Amino acid sequence: MLDPALLFAHRGGRTATRAHALDAVDHALGQGATGLHVDVWSTRDGQPVVSRDGRIRRFPRRHLASVDAADLPEPIVTLEALYARIGSDADVSVRVGDAATGSAVMGVARDHDAEASLWLCHHDLEVLARWRDATSAVKLVNVARLHGLPLGPERRAAELAAARVDAVSMPEPDWSGGLSTLFHRFEVLTFATEAHYERQIARVIDLGIDAVVGDQVERMAAVAATFA
Repeated sequence: MLDPALLFAHRGGRTATRAHALDAVDHALGQGATGLHVDVWSTRDGQPVVSRDGRIRRFPRRHLASVDAADLPEPIVTLEALYARIGSDADVSVRVGDAATGSAVMGVARDHDAEASLWLCHHDLEVLARWRDATSAVKLVNVARLHGLPLGPERRAAELAAARVDAVSMPEPDWSGGLSTLFHRFEVLTFATEAHYERQIARVIDLGIDAVVGDQVERMAAVAATFA
């Protein structure tokens, strides 16, 4: 449904430089990524911060929820700083650590006129439904696993369409051509994560996947160019 497929650099293409750092963002976009995929958590004062697991790993190790944004050590990046760097020029896929952080993320994107290029990701359908009630501008993504769909993929596709959720995201091995076609039949976009090698990237693009999320930006761009 999206042609060409979006290419999301996972954590800024973390193999090239420090994950989630602004220089990783610059590198990823310069090498052909059309979007960024980041994990975001909130600080004690409610500022969304780009972080893998919501923890400060330098001594003393702490949870971000126990620290104010002004006291964050480098190179931890706030979402505000990320948007100040890229504006609305690139798509940003954000997986939030908790539901409350989603509202803060939407607020930052709104301040930068970037709601239309924000993909907000969560595994809970009820959380996604509440976000959809709050805004029609942001795109919503259901994070799932094929084996975690107790009622099957067709039921999930129907639920997502009814809830006006834009896309479903699953790891590359879960996807098949039939499964991609099934979600497309319900007008739900398809994201493939954990696609790090050329054969994985080529396989999912060939299946008609709408977005690829991976660490190796140069590989993604090179493979995608062969489908142009």
